Amino acid sequence: MLTKSTIKLVQSLQDKKHRREQSLFVAEGEKIVSEVLGSKIIVKTLFATPLWMQNNAQNVHKATECIVVDDKQMKQLSALPSPPGVLIVCHMAAAETPVAVQGLTLLLDTIQDPGNLGTIIRYADWYGITQIICSDACADVYSPKVIQSSMGSFSRVHVAYTALDAFIRQYSGIPVYGALLQGASIYHTKFSKDCMLLLGNEGSGISRNLLPLVTQAVSIPKRGDAESLNAAIAGAIICDAWARQFS
Repeated sequence: MLTKSTIKLVQSLQDKKHRREQSLFVAEGEKIVSEVLGSKIIVKTLFATPLWMQNNAQNVHKATECIVVDDKQMKQLSALPSPPGVLIVCHMAAAETPVAVQGLTLLLDTIQDPGNLGTIIRYADWYGITQIICSDACADVYSPKVIQSSMGSFSRVHVAYTALDAFIRQYSGIPVYGALLQGASIYHTKFSKDCMLLLGNEGSGISRNLLPLVTQAVSIPKRGDAESLNAAIAGAIICDAWARQFS
């Protein structure tokens, strides 16, 4: 049975402060919920319409608790303009800690737009990139907008928050490629298989204190008149250039 206190709890998880206090987050929609149910993430409560329950009876046991709701109740729970047929409340994992660099590790310097972070997580998953290291000023990986735009990839990509300068120095023998407007063309750059790619803030780019730690500046050749590229899009193009060399 859906209670007012439960509705209030789910609604409160739209806010980072409440997510951290409760160690819970929300994920919505059939695709994302399906990805989470197939992962190691622990689902505390699953809310679904009777039709979803009927079509997905084999997955219901993966949640600790299941509550059937009607469309009106789902609208109260959901933060989406068009409420889906299913929504889950999940336990956060223990804070992720960075692991050794293998393959390409993405370093995100103050990526503040949740949609950008979710998109980066999604294409990292596409290219087989298993680790993203975020500065503490980046968007929260458990933000509903990050969860939504990652389309379930957040359940497979290791995302950790730490001081980027300390992390880079810890792996001082690993090349750091910095995405900058003035740099070597990515199409003429011979990437190392094990490396780091540093992406800067959407507006101000890479922080000054991190610039001296960049081994090689790389850029995407410009043919038109646009002033710059979206940070997430630029990162995807560079990841593709790296992946082509090791496919």
